[in-house]
Amino acid sequence: MKGLSDMIFKNSDAAQLDLDMEVPFITFPVLSDLPFIKHGFSTRLGGVSEGMFSTMNFGSETSPYLDDPANIEENYRRMADSIGFDVNKVVISLQVHKTNIRLVEERDYGKGLFVPRDYDEIDGLVTNRPGITLVTKYADCVPLYLVDPVKKAIGLSHSGWRGTVLKIGKVTVEELQKNFGSHPSDLIAVIGPSICRKCYEISEEVAEEFKKAFPGHEKSGILTHKGDGKYLCDLWSANREVFLEAGLSPDHIHISGVCTACNSELLFSHRKTQGKRGNLGAFLTIAE
Repeated sequence: MKGLSDMIFKNSDAAQLDLDMEVPFITFPVLSDLPFIKHGFSTRLGGVSEGMFSTMNFGSETSPYLDDPANIEENYRRMADSIGFDVNKVVISLQVHKTNIRLVEERDYGKGLFVPRDYDEIDGLVTNRPGITLVTKYADCVPLYLVDPVKKAIGLSHSGWRGTVLKIGKVTVEELQKNFGSHPSDLIAVIGPSICRKCYEISEEVAEEFKKAFPGHEKSGILTHKGDGKYLCDLWSANREVFLEAGLSPDHIHISGVCTACNSELLFSHRKTQGKRGNLGAFLTIAE
C-alpha cells in the first residue's frame, strides 16, 4: 500500500498522505499552512467496518447497503483522534444533490452522529465558530473546501454532477459573503479527491446540462465527446470554473488531482464498485 500511495501522489503537490499513521488521512498543503485550520479527507484505511464497507466507512442515509451504526461511530472517533478534533462537535450534512447550505452554530453539536438532525437536503455547511467540525461524505462526488483566512470562516460542500451544474461552489461562496462578510478574492479553495475526467463518462442528456451551465465548456475542456451520445466530463475543471465565476483568485484554487475511481483500493468509488461501497469523509474545522 505504501508504493500505491507514492504512485498516487507523486505528481501532485496539492495533496499528501502519510500511510505510516494508524488512521491515515489525506491533507492539502495549502490548508495545512493555515495555523487556525484542521482538516482531512479519509481513506478506506484505519476503521472497523467490514465487507464492502471496509474499513473506514462514514455511513449513508440513502444507500440500500447499511453499515452497523456502532462501526460508523467508532470510525468517527478514530478519525477525530487522528486529525485532532472533538468528535462530540461534528456536524454532518444530509446530501441530496441540491445547493442548500446550512449556517452551523454551537446548537448543532453532534447532529448527524450523536444527535438527530433537524434539517434535511443540506449539501453544504458554513461556520465561523471554533471547534465545530464540518463533515460531508463522498464516493466519487467532489468535496469543495473553502477557507477565509481573513474573516476566519470556513465552508465545506458536496458537489456531484447536479451540484456542479447548479454551481454549489458559488452558492457556498455567497453564503460566506452573506454570513461573515468574506471577500471572494481572499478565499482559498481545494477541489478534493473525486472521480477524474477519464473515469467519468456521462450521457448526452447530462452533457446537455453541462453545456447550458458552462457556455465556455469547449475552451475549458469540461466535456470530451466520445461518440454514440457519450461524453467524458471533467468535474475538477467545471468546479474550478464555478469558483472563478464566484470571484476567487485563480491562484487560490487548488485541485487535489486524486481520483477515487483510479485508486479504489485506497478510496471508495461508486462507479468502480457499482454502488457497493462505503463513504469517505471530508472534515474541516477551525481549531479551538
